[in-house]
Amino acid sequence: MQTLFGSVEQEPSLLERLKNGVQKTRSGFVSRLEDALAGRKEIDADLLDDLEATLIGADIGVATVSEILERIRKRIDRKLTGDVAEIRGLIREHLLEILQASDRPPALVDEPPAVVMVIGVNGAGKTTTIGKLARRYQHEGRTVLLCAADTFRAAAIEQLEVWGERTKTEVISQSPGSDPSAVLFNAVHAARARKVDYVIIDTAGRLQTKTNLMAELEKMRRTAAKVIPSAPHEVLLVLDAVTGQNGLEQARRFTETAGVTGIVLTKLDGTAKGGVVVAIARELNLPIRYVGVGEQADDLIPFDPEKFIASLFEGSSA
Repeated sequence: MQTLFGSVEQEPSLLERLKNGVQKTRSGFVSRLEDALAGRKEIDADLLDDLEATLIGADIGVATVSEILERIRKRIDRKLTGDVAEIRGLIREHLLEILQASDRPPALVDEPPAVVMVIGVNGAGKTTTIGKLARRYQHEGRTVLLCAADTFRAAAIEQLEVWGERTKTEVISQSPGSDPSAVLFNAVHAARARKVDYVIIDTAGRLQTKTNLMAELEKMRRTAAKVIPSAPHEVLLVLDAVTGQNGLEQARRFTETAGVTGIVLTKLDGTAKGGVVVAIARELNLPIRYVGVGEQADDLIPFDPEKFIASLFEGSSA
């Protein structure tokens, strides 16, 4: 697995944890796909209609569904396939291609600290994700500092401090209403002075339609760069998987303003529409960095395209 400081050993349990996390999507998507193909002897218009409904229902995205169906039709026209059994493999292959096309490692950081900004709308699980990220970085043998730059809500600072206690991580904060960029400035300075590996910046949840708040994210980016010219090294947009396609418009606007470098998709275990992973990758050409598959501190796992597709198509016993 690639991190901001290079490769670390892949977790042996990653595939099994992904399988558990996408259980609802697998039941709602692959099981329906199997039902659509079961007993069919030939590829006809009815079958293609059933496939279209199944794929759209998984929130894979209309454009991707159209591509898959067009690929199947072309293979039929060229007499490359007439076998219903091959369709499952074609769909799997195309989904994997999309995820691999947008997958790229983060830029390496030569000298710590690595500055990671975490952004998103209210309710997506942003602060919880930060706590889980801190735990993950610690498991990699790295030191972490948290920055409470969500100064709009006193509760946000308190929530981050709770995660600081859980992960035994110091939190840099100021009083509610303080300038978020000033808090960030202090945190990055402190991390550099103490030679901390990672400083994770919590930011206020904001709607992508609020121009002034979006502009504030840009100011925070500039502030980080004043301390460390290459910072922020990673800007992670937290999206709630349950929102499905609605998350795409959020992601577009944040990407335009905040220079998003990767996606964290939370609550993947709580939705049957995990196919939105594919839609995000295709529409935004952004890598999925992590997926949240539970409430515990260790339930944030690195995203791997091959393992994600395998977790969907191979079933729980694979």
